[in-house]
Amino acid sequence: MEPIKVRLYDTYEGKVRDFIPLNPPEVDIYYCGPTVYNYVHLGNFRPTVTFDLLTRFLNAIGYQVKCVSNYTDIDDKIIKAALDKHETEKELSEFYIKAYEDCLGKLNILPLYDHPKASEYINKMASFIKDLEDNHTAYQAGDDVYFRVNSDPTYGQLSKQNIADLVSGARIDVNTKKESPLDFALWKMTDDEGIKFDTPIGKGRPGWHTECVVMVNSVFKKPLIDIHGGGFDLKFPHHENEIAQSEAHNHTRLANYWMHVGFLLTNGVKMSKSLGNSILAKDVLQRHSGNAVRLFFLSTNYRAPINYTEEALDSFDKVANRYLSSVRKATYQLQLKNIKEGQIITSDKEEFLLALADDLNVANAMTVLDRELKEINTLSMKKDADLEREADLVKTFTYISDILGLKFVFDPLTDEDRVNLQAYEEARVNKDYAKSDELRKVLSAKGIL
Repeated sequence: MEPIKVRLYDTYEGKVRDFIPLNPPEVDIYYCGPTVYNYVHLGNFRPTVTFDLLTRFLNAIGYQVKCVSNYTDIDDKIIKAALDKHETEKELSEFYIKAYEDCLGKLNILPLYDHPKASEYINKMASFIKDLEDNHTAYQAGDDVYFRVNSDPTYGQLSKQNIADLVSGARIDVNTKKESPLDFALWKMTDDEGIKFDTPIGKGRPGWHTECVVMVNSVFKKPLIDIHGGGFDLKFPHHENEIAQSEAHNHTRLANYWMHVGFLLTNGVKMSKSLGNSILAKDVLQRHSGNAVRLFFLSTNYRAPINYTEEALDSFDKVANRYLSSVRKATYQLQLKNIKEGQIITSDKEEFLLALADDLNVANAMTVLDRELKEINTLSMKKDADLEREADLVKTFTYISDILGLKFVFDPLTDEDRVNLQAYEEARVNKDYAKSDELRKVLSAKGIL
């Protein structure tokens, strides 16, 4: 199989580009994680599933992926929630990090290369901000430090906006000492009740937009990585502001490729806590399997919006159960007949990977999975089936499913299962219908029949 050429949509360039890693075979990916002040809504996991798929795919074609996502555990919302609950910010954030990671497990998300917390990089953030002050791209206004947006001539490239238009449309705060309404806070010298950190630039806490830049540089130990991304709503101002700081500090745009994932909608409106229309991921994952949620997200191109309904999740639960039932039944049949493990079907593997190489075209990739499932079901029902072909299909189906992040778990056959199956066949031959019906129920419950 020839090396696969990968093409990805780069928001910065506004087009699909050939993906060329900076230092192959290594690929560095960073996507923005949650602000952990509450349970996250289902929409927060759409980028998570997308970048997990990208990681699995790139690993499958020979790259060594280092995928990183952060926790924002310092934020005004966290401080307010902690005060309301009479807890420390750390206690509150650790609770919601644990809840988030429970959902990661249920969604079968691969372990990340690192999962940094903003609170662990305060001194590096302060040093970074001091550097920006020294090169005059940051300045102190009152007690706070701001980034000077007009110092970056490329500002607006990511979101395709003009600085003049942004300034004219900005809401002017008459009390601010900022030079421009677009300038954003890097460090807040606050005197409120929230957590504060003693640093060489003062006692306070960092602004949100600085956290990810510093963590990217620190975790990967380099100023430029391959891929950075997150939800579509982070494109502006968060990612735009990250690029501006990286250009000012390192003269790079932080990442060679910027990827953004479309919104999850509720009744056609973006799902968000502020709008009060969010559905908590933990609740969805109590009602539906992780496989169903992944299939739901994968049913639409990652850059397009997708509308949440319970009916949609119900339908994907049925699809996931059908996949599980088919592969389990075929696996049991092959084991009972002592058929050795099959080989991956090269043509199917190549067709599947080539589809994903086209900017994660899951729709085309799924046609391979569904075609294989149909043939597996056909062979499972034939008395004179080509069992070696069936074994190859099961092996390939499992390989493809794993790249999609689907997880099918079922108990191995036991000696008791084999005895029951033999007794069932004997009862049928002997026309002992009562016994065969009883055994059929037992075997069917395990998915053997």
